[in-house]
Amino acid sequence: MNSWRAWTVWGIGVFAYLVAVVQRTSFGVVGLEASDRFHVGGAVLSAFTVLQLVVYASLQVPVGLLVDRFGSRIMVATGAIFMALGQLQIAVAESVVTGIIGRMLVGMGDAMTFVSVLRLVPLWFKPKRSPLLTQLTGMLGMLGQLVSVIPFLALLHARGWSAGFFSLASLSVLVVVLVLSLLRNAPAGAAPRGGETAEGTRAVLASAWRQAGTRLGMWSHFTVQFSGNVFALAWGFPFMVAGQGYDSATAAGLMSFFVVVSLLAGPPMGRFVSRHPLRRSTLVLLITALTAVVWAVVLLYPGQTPLWLMVLLVAVLALGGPCSMIGFDFARTFNPSHRLGTATGIVNSGGFVAALLTMFLVGYLLDLQHALGLSPAGLYSLDAFRVALAVQLVVMAFGSAMVLRVRRKVRRQLAAGGVKVPPLRDALLLTWTDFRSRRLVRR
Repeated sequence: MNSWRAWTVWGIGVFAYLVAVVQRTSFGVVGLEASDRFHVGGAVLSAFTVLQLVVYASLQVPVGLLVDRFGSRIMVATGAIFMALGQLQIAVAESVVTGIIGRMLVGMGDAMTFVSVLRLVPLWFKPKRSPLLTQLTGMLGMLGQLVSVIPFLALLHARGWSAGFFSLASLSVLVVVLVLSLLRNAPAGAAPRGGETAEGTRAVLASAWRQAGTRLGMWSHFTVQFSGNVFALAWGFPFMVAGQGYDSATAAGLMSFFVVVSLLAGPPMGRFVSRHPLRRSTLVLLITALTAVVWAVVLLYPGQTPLWLMVLLVAVLALGGPCSMIGFDFARTFNPSHRLGTATGIVNSGGFVAALLTMFLVGYLLDLQHALGLSPAGLYSLDAFRVALAVQLVVMAFGSAMVLRVRRKVRRQLAAGGVKVPPLRDALLLTWTDFRSRRLVRR
């Protein structure tokens, strides 16, 4: 199965996801420009991305069911068409309503892409490759954020709003052509989808949800991913430029650093998951705790945050993306292949529900402080951002509690099957030994 054809199919899928990430993140880097174009404040501005993610999150389970039924090729191509239409709408939009409709179309197309691309991995590659390829799919797709931060933002500043978003629409048209020409759902001769069972749609959904491993994946994704998305998709640029006083070039550089760290962190996390599958949730909780601590330091720091501390924050936030891929590994290992798309959709909804809820709360708290006269320095003042962004700590605490609660059920399920979870110190010791061994080999 690991032939040149498999790598071609996977490569086309990754490119489709990369373009979807470009479309998803494009609005986050033009937040200040969008505020001027549509003449809106923080709450309305956040509504563009919140409603985009409402559509994205609400479609995850239906898309999972559809990809299990119709396959990845149709779903990825359809998603690219919706994203092209959405960006064309944004390019010509001059009112809030028409702009939000465009972002909702982008969210609809984006929702169809990642779940469909992940569905290709277990069908085209051997199981032992799945954790690492899942990580690589997510991380290579994140290169799309670099396209948003650097060439797209430069083109928009040089040629204007419409030209910038027309160029993004053309990328999705290219995806449609490549997917319909080169992407196939499964290798020739593979068993047809759904051949393992006669379960109907409702039964597949119910079975996926009842599996505690699916819910553990969803809460893991909910807890560890959302803060990075809030930063990258909505409030990172305004926080750094308007709140912290950094120039646009510095903010763009930090966003690029976010993507680089995500790419570097993905393969080691994939190897950790492969070697220590019974310690996946522990890694989720550790990264979440680290994220909460660094955010607390940044928000409590008096005055402008020094650049080194902001670099540390961005690096820690970037770890959330590859760590959230663990949620999809839970879906893969606890569900049969005929409901993998459905389980993946359930997992993927977690992080984006948390993100859209937090984005809205941040915008609402910014506007509320301004309306009550609590931010005399302005709507996007540093003090106002400190209060608004602190809501993330509450969401992290809730998500962590849910991970711990569901993890107990999963461990009871494993224990009933005779599987014992090894002590954490054993996993950490083995990881350190592997790291030392690879360093010695390189020397």
